[in-house]
Amino acid sequence: MNLISGIDITAGALNAQRTRLDIVAQNIANAQTTRTPNGGPYQREVVSFETELVRRVGSGGPSLQSVKIASIAPDRTPGQQVYNPQHPDAGPDGLVTMPNVNLSYEMVDLITASRAYEANLTVVKNARQMAMKALEIGK
Repeated sequence: MNLISGIDITAGALNAQRTRLDIVAQNIANAQTTRTPNGGPYQREVVSFETELVRRVGSGGPSLQSVKIASIAPDRTPGQQVYNPQHPDAGPDGLVTMPNVNLSYEMVDLITASRAYEANLTVVKNARQMAMKALEIGK
């Protein structure tokens, strides 16, 4: 197997997980934002991945699969209604629509994304070490 194509595939996975980490951080930061520039409460965003077939030109070997971001879409589930008549975004009935961000879900997402990122970094590190050993053997 070509180490360079393996590292390229891992780099795609690293970019995808970095984007996921950024979106999770944005969701956590806006967990209490009841008014956005669009007028309503913040809507949680969700990252969707898809596999991407990477063809090795002229190798005749099997094609490889990488991961990429398919979409970053808002989660349309409604936010919780909280009674707080003193809040500036409260309706006439005193209810405030909160963002649909669940901090427990976001923390789980954060942990899984960071572990996936770390695993991909380990793959790159090991591929680099193998390449260095191969160069040492070739001397």
